[in-house]
Amino acid sequence: MVLGKVVGTIVTTVSHAHYKTRRLLVVQPLIMGGDSVAAEDDFIALDNSQAGIGDTVLVNREGNGARQVLGIPDGCVISVIVGIVDSVSIEG
Repeated sequence: MVLGKVVGTIVTTVSHAHYKTRRLLVVQPLIMGGDSVAAEDDFIALDNSQAGIGDTVLVNREGNGARQVLGIPDGCVISVIVGIVDSVSIEG
C-alpha cells in the first residue's frame, strides 16, 4: 500500500464495465522526508472510499489485492483507494 494525494479526476464516456459505477482519480504518491515526486509517478486509481481532490488516501497498488477489495476477481484493476487518511504520525 502507498500513501498518496488525490490531484485530479478522470471522466470517461466509454469505459470497461468494471469502472461503470466507480470514479477514476489521479493520485500523486507521497514521499516521506519532503522529497518531491515527479509527475510521471502519478497514477490512476479506482475510488472505493468517496475520496476527492486534496484528500490524502491509502491506496492498494497490487492488482490481486485491489480486485479482492472490489469483489471482482477477474477485473482489470491495478490500484484502488481503500481509505481516506486523517493523519500520519511517524516516530523516530
